[in-house]
Amino acid sequence: MVIGRKKEQSELRSAHDSEYSEFVAVYGRRRVGKTFLIRETFDYKFTFSHAGVANGNKQVQLAAWRQSLEESGMPIDKTPRDWMEAFGLLRTLIKNSRDVRKVIFIDEMPWMDTQGAHFVSALEFFWNAFCSARKDVLLIICGSATSWIINKIFKNHGGLYNRITYRVYLEPFTLHECEQYSEALHLKLTHYDLLEGYMVMGGIPYYWSLQDKGKSLAGNIDDLFFSQKGKLCNEFNALYHSLFRQPEVYIKIVSLLGNHKNGLTRLEIIEGAKIQDNGSTSRVLEELEQCDFIRRYNNYGKKKNDPIFQLIDNFTLFYFKFMQENKSNDEHFWSNVYNTSIRHSWTGLAFERICFQHVPQIKQALGIAGVMTNTLGFKSNGDKESKGVQIDMLIDRADNVINLCEMKFSQEVFTIDKDYEQQLRHKIGRFCELTNTRKAVHLTMVTMYGVEHNAYWNIVQKEVTAEDLFKEF
Repeated sequence: MVIGRKKEQSELRSAHDSEYSEFVAVYGRRRVGKTFLIRETFDYKFTFSHAGVANGNKQVQLAAWRQSLEESGMPIDKTPRDWMEAFGLLRTLIKNSRDVRKVIFIDEMPWMDTQGAHFVSALEFFWNAFCSARKDVLLIICGSATSWIINKIFKNHGGLYNRITYRVYLEPFTLHECEQYSEALHLKLTHYDLLEGYMVMGGIPYYWSLQDKGKSLAGNIDDLFFSQKGKLCNEFNALYHSLFRQPEVYIKIVSLLGNHKNGLTRLEIIEGAKIQDNGSTSRVLEELEQCDFIRRYNNYGKKKNDPIFQLIDNFTLFYFKFMQENKSNDEHFWSNVYNTSIRHSWTGLAFERICFQHVPQIKQALGIAGVMTNTLGFKSNGDKESKGVQIDMLIDRADNVINLCEMKFSQEVFTIDKDYEQQLRHKIGRFCELTNTRKAVHLTMVTMYGVEHNAYWNIVQKEVTAEDLFKEF
């Protein structure tokens, strides 16, 4: 059963029902469910299905291709010598197939493009000279190495230029989809548990599927991430090496951003990571953004050509904060820190990230889902007369309103006391003073269970709770 993914399934079915041949690329990060989505959508029925071999050389890849052809019903005397011959055999298979729609699924394609193999040239010839000249082929390519798909396929300036007819990017699950998936897995998790699980694992279905339904969330986190034989204890390196051909620079950048909560500009990243500004930095940042590891945003009132890049991938940040620093190799680390200030301070920051990942749900809760908006931040340094101001989320609306969002995570209804009310008034006042905005500024509290309606509550114009973040959008 496919959880969510309605839009993506609709696109795949539309490509299948087309009266012409279609070239579809399905991409997204490791473990997000690409292969499962494609197989389920087409009920595991393909004219030809193949998966590249991890770390296999040209000979290994071609031998695997031969096996896939044989499994599709085509007897072959010997392994093809190169990719032109390999795709030539696939052409013969398609010509002889009685399927009305020839669905060709090539998974983990980036692994097949080994050094000196001329794979992309053969793929270009296969599509341009054969598939596009017919009306009955649906070619679906897929892979976790997002950088390869973006640079070799989407940005191809040769024979594959503008040939992709459907781009299907598979995003991580939302909280709503994680709740649905957890119910399908028979995990008994409260919304509080689901939020904490999301802080650790993000919306990656595979990570969630590894949980033991008989254990608490804390026990599952210990088993998966901190046990010496935990299934995800080595996931960090595997993740970045699967996505990027040369992962070192990507890891350098996310490591740097992991130490700067509010993000850095491109120039600050170049200087902080000590990397050369040779033009590739923009490409690396773009690919990290494409994979949902970082978000790009502007500070209110600043130039749009000087954006800030902020690390928001939940698992990566969890790894830097806890797994990388687990020097004692404590296999029950998470259970042992569960009721400490270490975890409590972390959940506050992690909740903010979840809010950034669920802006559509926040807008829906505010009743502005159809209003054009821009999500920004704001920062000003202090001076002798006044403290600095840091605002993590501003929703700048086309209807002449700005929602200044304060995100607070707690196990109880959140209480605004006198001191905090003064801080909020200072923040709103300084923002209005420094920006000279003529828009109405609405203080919006995003909390777990809402805000206590005490003497200081009236400063709040609108409330959003965790329940709103779980809504389907």
